[in-house]
Amino acid sequence: MSSGYSFSQTLSGSLHGAAGGWGWPGSFPWAPSVHGGAGGVRISLSFSSPRSCPPPGGSWGSGRGSSLLGGNGKETMRNLNDRLASYLDKVRALEEANVKLESCILKWHEQRDPGSKQDYSQYEESISRLQEQIADGKMTNAQIILLIDNARMAVDDFSLKYENEHSLKKDLEIEVEGLRKNLDDLTIITTDLEQEVEGMRKELILMKKHHEQAMEEHHMPNDFKVNVKVDATPGEDLIKVLEDMRQEYELLIKKKHQDFDVWYKEQVEERCPSFPKGPFLSGPQTDIPALCLVSQSAAMAQEAASPATGQSGQSDIHELKRTFQALEIDLETQYNKKSALENMLSETQSRYSCQLQDMQEIISHHEEELGRLRHDLERQNNEYKVLLGIKSHLEKEIATYRQLLEGESRG
Repeated sequence: MSSGYSFSQTLSGSLHGAAGGWGWPGSFPWAPSVHGGAGGVRISLSFSSPRSCPPPGGSWGSGRGSSLLGGNGKETMRNLNDRLASYLDKVRALEEANVKLESCILKWHEQRDPGSKQDYSQYEESISRLQEQIADGKMTNAQIILLIDNARMAVDDFSLKYENEHSLKKDLEIEVEGLRKNLDDLTIITTDLEQEVEGMRKELILMKKHHEQAMEEHHMPNDFKVNVKVDATPGEDLIKVLEDMRQEYELLIKKKHQDFDVWYKEQVEERCPSFPKGPFLSGPQTDIPALCLVSQSAAMAQEAASPATGQSGQSDIHELKRTFQALEIDLETQYNKKSALENMLSETQSRYSCQLQDMQEIISHHEEELGRLRHDLERQNNEYKVLLGIKSHLEKEIATYRQLLEGESRG
């Protein structure tokens, strides 16, 4: 069981007391305690007794308490009264001390308080507005920094894309240059082949001419040519034309007959010197069929007289035919090769023209993208400059507000 009595005083000077309890007789002496402080002053006084003393009543109090009260009851009551009187004296003394202390505290507060307080409401409103503006400026500055970072990242991305596209453009230009060189080489090869084909054509024409001349020279002594020219002009006399043709044929037959007569005489003189000389088959009785038989026999005799010449001529003819056939085969081969090369050249030109057109479209597309990127970079650069100006202006205003706040705080 414990007992205590406390006094406390706040700034207003009110005094509060706590309820107290009494200890059981025969307990330990009272232990007073006093606490005090400045500002919010609190003074407490308490007397406490150990809790080991049991309260009155119960088994222990009812048993032994009766024996104590029975033997020394008056003396115990006297001691308790003395203690209560001394305690009340101490309480009155402490109340007087408390009043004195309260008066001292009031005087100290009156001396410390200057009287009239200054009105800082306007400054507080200005400070609150400036703080809000500073917070808004910080938020705007953070947004600007974020936009600048985003713009810088976009610029880096566009720079990387530009470098990639530039390298791709260089590779395409190198490839196009190589394709142009290949096209030039193919053009040169085609020109050379065309020249070779033209030369072979000329050689073939010359060989044909030589072959025709050789054939004419070979068949000239054994055969004759008859050139028949017919003019189909209107109004011409056909009888006159036929008469002219008959006279021409008669002259030709006469010439052949004279040539055969001379040749026959030479052969007879060479082989039969004793044969009588004179005109052979000359006279009015000579007719055309007889002359034809004689000319045929003369031709057969000439062929029989010179069999080696006929065989050599036939071999030359066969050789020329084989050469002509080989040249025709070579010419056909060259024509096929030329057509294949022309087809290949046309396919290559069409393919490379398509590739070149695609590359030009890609290059134009990349140039358009590059133009857009440059425009975007210029726009972002201008926005960045504007944001930097706004940022510097805000920093100046913040510095001005800070100086004003520091000046007011110092004043």
